[in-house]
Amino acid sequence: MDVLIVCVDCLHWEGNFYFIPFHFYFHFLIKLLTFAVMSEKNAKVVLSGKRFQIMIDRLCQELIENYELFDNTCLIGIQTKGVYLANRIYHRLTTNFGIPKMEYGKLDITFYRDDFRTTDKPLKPNTTEINFLVESKKVILVDDVAYTGRTIQAALTGLNYYGRPSKVELLTLVDRRFNRHVPITTDYIGMTVDTVDAYVKVEWAETTGTDQVLLYS
Repeated sequence: MDVLIVCVDCLHWEGNFYFIPFHFYFHFLIKLLTFAVMSEKNAKVVLSGKRFQIMIDRLCQELIENYELFDNTCLIGIQTKGVYLANRIYHRLTTNFGIPKMEYGKLDITFYRDDFRTTDKPLKPNTTEINFLVESKKVILVDDVAYTGRTIQAALTGLNYYGRPSKVELLTLVDRRFNRHVPITTDYIGMTVDTVDAYVKVEWAETTGTDQVLLYS
């Protein structure tokens, strides 16, 4: 295996040397360069402020049109960023729109991903909080961005452990439909970003202090 010899104590002539697998170093270098390039670019704000809130309200209204009182329906947010959107949807439906309390869960998909055995990075799973079965229920699955579709694929795999739902629909704030790796379709879309190379990031007030969608091109 190719190795990179790294001196960790250049102050001593004898030195201390560790052998590091080259693919670990290469992966770290790519991440570092990507971060440096992204930091130099100016992010374009494509959605923020009142328009951000209006979009969430519109998504709620679309759900109400199709589900009315949400009988035999549950809402599940995908950890972690999908949960931020799911929290907003759930709060608005039950508070602003007067929808009766529905079953609401949070699903971690770390060990359901098709690449979790091949990653070199340490895995940091989040908690799954689903204290009900989805058997024969209608499930509204929520994530912030639909990109390759692999996160959604993993979520569908995870749902199988809680029963066989009668129907699953997907709600996302941003849909990047030109970047799919698997045949996943979004049913409720806040906005569509039709770009192949750009990077889309959703920021939430809970973590950054501001609700906004950023586009790095």
